[in-house]
Formats: sequence, C-alpha cells, structure tokens
Amino acid sequence: MTDGPALLRVGEVAVPLEVAASVGARTRGLLGRDGLDGALLLTPAGGVHTFRMRFAIDVAYLTRDLRVLAVRTMPPGRLGLPRPRARHVLESTAGAMATWGIAAGVTVTVEPPPDRD
Repeated sequence: MTDGPALLRVGEVAVPLEVAASVGARTRGLLGRDGLDGALLLTPAGGVHTFRMRFAIDVAYLTRDLRVLAVRTMPPGRLGLPRPRARHVLESTAGAMATWGIAAGVTVTVEPPPDRD
C-alpha cells in the first residue's frame, strides 16, 4: 500500500479512507486535526498514541489479512499498548467504527478510490 486516498469496505458499507504507509505520514497521523471524515489506516503499525491529539478516536488493530483483532476508544493523551499479531491500525472519530460494523473478528477490505471525473 502507498500513501493516499482509498476506500474502506466493511460488508456493504463504504468509508472514505486515507492510507498512511510512509514513515512521515504515519508519524503525522491525526496530529493537528480537529476531526476526521472517514478513517485513517496506518501501515505497518502495531500500536498508537493519542498525545497532542484534539479529539477521542476509535482504534482497530488489524492482522496482516485485515481481520480486526480488537477495537478500543482512546481519549487524547493516552498510549495504546502494541498488539501482538497486529500489522495495521485503523483510526476514526470515536463512535464511528460501531456504526460501520467494525468489531473484533470482522474482516475489512481496502479498495482504490472511485474515479473522480
């Protein structure tokens, strides 16, 4: 995967996705933002922190094949412990993942973004 826009699919639900695959994009993550429309995929990643963040986030830890290991809500100023077997981390605004159907055991897919004409 490379940095840039994509589409996250959870069953029939499609969510705008931003992929952060480079060191710079993963380091920047959600810092300096006031919110997020959709989700951010950090890859590769096994854990996250919310230091200097302005809002609470949902964090899903994903295996290599994009199966959800666990979902946690993290307020600003916290350090999430790395998860064994996690190879990717998905972040969204707190509460969003439940509305999309993201929970432990669910497998998500990442697709190219739709063509913009």
